[in-house]
Amino acid sequence: MALQNPSAPARPVSRVPAPTPSSGVIHANSRHTSHFTVVGNHLAQHRELSLVAIGLALHIQSLPAGARIGIKCLTARFPESEARIASALRELEAAGYLKRTRERLPSGRVVTRTVSYNQPGAAPHGSVSRPVTRPVSRPAPRPADRAPRPTREPRPTPARAPLPAPRRPSPDGARLAHRILVELRRDDPRLLLSEADVARLTPAVSAWLERAAPPDAVRRTLTANLPSDLRTPAAFLAHRLTASLPPPLPAAAPASARPDPLQNCDGCERAFRAPQPGLCRDCLHVCTIG
Repeated sequence: MALQNPSAPARPVSRVPAPTPSSGVIHANSRHTSHFTVVGNHLAQHRELSLVAIGLALHIQSLPAGARIGIKCLTARFPESEARIASALRELEAAGYLKRTRERLPSGRVVTRTVSYNQPGAAPHGSVSRPVTRPVSRPAPRPADRAPRPTREPRPTPARAPLPAPRRPSPDGARLAHRILVELRRDDPRLLLSEADVARLTPAVSAWLERAAPPDAVRRTLTANLPSDLRTPAAFLAHRLTASLPPPLPAAAPASARPDPLQNCDGCERAFRAPQPGLCRDCLHVCTIG
């Protein structure tokens, strides 16, 4: 029988949970009792969102209500650039984790309202629903006592401002304008336009080209200083094409007539201006009198 040594140190207990997988990640979890956020696997293991978007969604869901999550605030908080954070916000908005709306305050200031959804498509917990009231049974009114129902007039659709158009349209100018609009997405992917938008904006770009605006200058004007929350690129380009339309160049002054060349008089050899060699005016006068 083996002797037991009571003074020998106890075998250390491993913190790695058992059973341990032969490969891959090993989770060493401990229970959170405070300062934690519950995140669904539909977000943590999303197949289409980028890693920046997933991390940003987790950060936003961990913030208290009323916290500022503008692009400037997030850029000051994280090392990512404004472009990457703006792209991640658009990903979350497209996936349903964020909803941003523009509202005008009574003071006239326009602000952005942002709603974060921890589970897109599900009803928010604690949502307020309108109470349901039961109708009170009353005798049906006679046809003569029934008041006519008020009809709601349809709201007029605001008309679009007219876009610039060339005075003398040309097929070459239209083709060049069409190419400029189609290739704008190479400068910024947000400027991806539909065929209908390109067809509507082509005459406006042709008007710029007709006014001797270089194609590169037109492209730089349309792509410079784009807003971070650009949502309707066609409307933005239409406004910029209209508001920044350059004036037409003034008509070129007619070329002044060049003076006749200098000739040597065949009679007195004095210099005089004439289209062809011959006699000067004085010699010609003498010959005429003689």
